[in-house]
Amino acid sequence: MRNTIPHNGWWQLPTGPANTICDIDGVLVGHESIHESGSCTGVTAVLPHAGDLYRRPVPAAASILNGFGKSIGLVQLMELGEIETPVLLTNTFAVPACATALIKRAIAQNPNIGRCSATVNPLVLECNDGQVNDIQALRVSEATAEAAIANAGTLLDQGTVGAGSGMKTFGFAGGVGSSSRQVALADNRYTVGVLVLSNFGQQADLRVFGRPVAEWARADAGDEDKGSIIIVMATDAPMDSRQLGRLSRRSGAALGRLGSHLGHQSGDIALAFSTANIFERGSADTYPASRLCESQMNAFFKAAVEATEEAILNALWHATPMPAYDGSRLPSFRAYLVGKQKRSMHG
Repeated sequence: MRNTIPHNGWWQLPTGPANTICDIDGVLVGHESIHESGSCTGVTAVLPHAGDLYRRPVPAAASILNGFGKSIGLVQLMELGEIETPVLLTNTFAVPACATALIKRAIAQNPNIGRCSATVNPLVLECNDGQVNDIQALRVSEATAEAAIANAGTLLDQGTVGAGSGMKTFGFAGGVGSSSRQVALADNRYTVGVLVLSNFGQQADLRVFGRPVAEWARADAGDEDKGSIIIVMATDAPMDSRQLGRLSRRSGAALGRLGSHLGHQSGDIALAFSTANIFERGSADTYPASRLCESQMNAFFKAAVEATEEAILNALWHATPMPAYDGSRLPSFRAYLVGKQKRSMHG
């Protein structure tokens, strides 16, 4: 979905062709949504490549900006600097089912896992969609996760879809958003892509293109900065795990630009991976690898901040408020934006 929020030249770097994380060659995204009475949830899968990730892991890193979360797989990712399964995003209580689906998928591809070879590290990250979705219903199953992976492709829906179906961002309907930026060096052109599961922020704090939008805010003292955001970054630049860790930490600047202070009950987690330097596990004692010169990192830092900021705004822009299990609906960011423009024209 190429349509994005009108930005009037706020960002400096060019986007990729689709302006999504799928602008990085080989990266695929799939959704499986559950939109039923009382249940508004799902799973979103990010595949760094379409092959066997256990045999051909990708270099990666993660940053815990605020650790109010119930994800699985982050400890080993941060220790070894590799991703060896698809990345699944879902709601808080669906983490175990998604992890089981990833384990079974890896065993089906590699029957020796856990017996003659190492165990697999399933990577599942979550946000709490309990304001909209009846999270106690436990509607996400292993089959939901498997379907999200099977649906993976390069055409990416955004907003209230997949894991984003019941999410809330800055008091509005939130969800899944994505964006990308291109970085031109002397000899090469690289891309940084971001996908977010956006479920954080206090409406009164929201800044859009650097300007406060307090006139949109509801007088709701209980609307705290909480809820969580998962940020998945991908690049085709040859970065090692340490450099990817530096890249992932820049996502915090994007959250600040939008007005968030990473509140106490917000699980704000960023991970980054590179599709360069993929190797065949167990094929040799060493493997050759290239690495980006450290002096070139600034351009990628800016790309990460811009792509993360726009991905969050795209999640808001594309979100369609879904009926909550109690019958209520979150407000629409897009409707507020269009309404504000009309009021300005007639006021």
